[in-house]
Amino acid sequence: MKKQIEGKLTKGSIAQHVIKMSLAASVGLAAIFLVDLIDIYFLSLLGKDEITAAVGYASTIIFFTTSLSIGFAIVMTALVSRSIGERDHEIASRWMTNVFALTIIITTPIAILIWIFIPFCLELLGAQGSSLDMASAYLRILIPSAPILGFAMSSASVLRSLGDAKRAMLATVGGAFVNAVFDPIFIFTLDLGIEGAAYATVLARLSVFYLAFYPVKKYHDMHIYFDWRLFKKDLRPMIQIFVPAVLTNLATPIGNAYVMFAISKFGESAVAGISVIGRLTPVAFAVVYATSGAVGPIIGQNYGAKYIDRVQETLSKTLQFLLLYVILTSIILWLLADTIAASFHLDAEGRELVILFCKYISITFFLNGAIFVSNAAYNNLGKAKVSTYINFAKATIFTMPFVYFGAEYYGAIGILVGQALGASIIGIAAILYAFQFIRNLKSN
Repeated sequence: MKKQIEGKLTKGSIAQHVIKMSLAASVGLAAIFLVDLIDIYFLSLLGKDEITAAVGYASTIIFFTTSLSIGFAIVMTALVSRSIGERDHEIASRWMTNVFALTIIITTPIAILIWIFIPFCLELLGAQGSSLDMASAYLRILIPSAPILGFAMSSASVLRSLGDAKRAMLATVGGAFVNAVFDPIFIFTLDLGIEGAAYATVLARLSVFYLAFYPVKKYHDMHIYFDWRLFKKDLRPMIQIFVPAVLTNLATPIGNAYVMFAISKFGESAVAGISVIGRLTPVAFAVVYATSGAVGPIIGQNYGAKYIDRVQETLSKTLQFLLLYVILTSIILWLLADTIAASFHLDAEGRELVILFCKYISITFFLNGAIFVSNAAYNNLGKAKVSTYINFAKATIFTMPFVYFGAEYYGAIGILVGQALGASIIGIAAILYAFQFIRNLKSN
């Protein structure tokens, strides 16, 4: 007899589920992103813009490997949450096992390949001199831990798929705590500089994996039992979600890489400013970043249970929640803009970019949130390819020309404004299409 378990998210208030899941996920993400911001703050204390710039160049490469991990997390959420919605615990465990196996098979060779070509990749982004050397040293340490990151993010996704947002949050908070403790020890006490920040991040990834996977086994009775025949049988449905999900997430670093290439022409101060914005944004808007992973299980469980009205309500309530959050956060950033810019010891141009973001650009992040929410809907409703199309359109058509002409006419500031304008346009289109797709599901 199949072991059954009722999906917690198919009952009760959708608004409460959205708020609870989003806030719990965002606390964990905010903790991780805050440590990344602290990383760059500690390194800025060394008084060299090229160090901050090196982190910016390295982060662009890291985002590519992180996109793989996000892809596995999306596959895990879509398949495990749907099985939980169908009350099939045994199949949920099987999906978990096979997604872990797929993680090993894919991330290991890709990490090796990237590791070999680290200097070449950084040079393509415009890195040179000491910034190139420091970014290379940073990545040499961090890239080999890419499979660990995949396991960590997927384990946290299993917890969220089971409705256990609290333990998923505690896992990521625990990893952030490890990073925060070891950062100053490695950077300053052991005098390892930028390499010390990389070592601390590796320890944090190991911690998140342990803290997320342990409760999956202990409290939810989800076990690893690998069968090659079942893996081959499950490979196709996993790949059908994974490939578009990864392509969707790869679109972001492609767009970011173009922005980094464009900004590098304006000097290391401008690159340092963009690097600070890149670390500040996910801290300030952690709830927005967390939303896709947080509402995915809600959509997946209710879709598995055939509750399409609750799926539509999930999108509506999530957008209302995000709009309020972005407005409040943007007001805080406006008030603290000068203080934030001064804290990172940036030169004039870098400081100007940070202030511009805090005062004027930040409010547009709601429409980035609309893209995240629509991605969650498409990935969990069997339309993952739509997410791919939308995100590649954002990274290319709605980033590159906007950034190019912004740079031509307004310099570094134009790059930031152009990127935000393009993202806003595609964000509106993405969420409108998501609602239309769900209305079609209801009618059918």
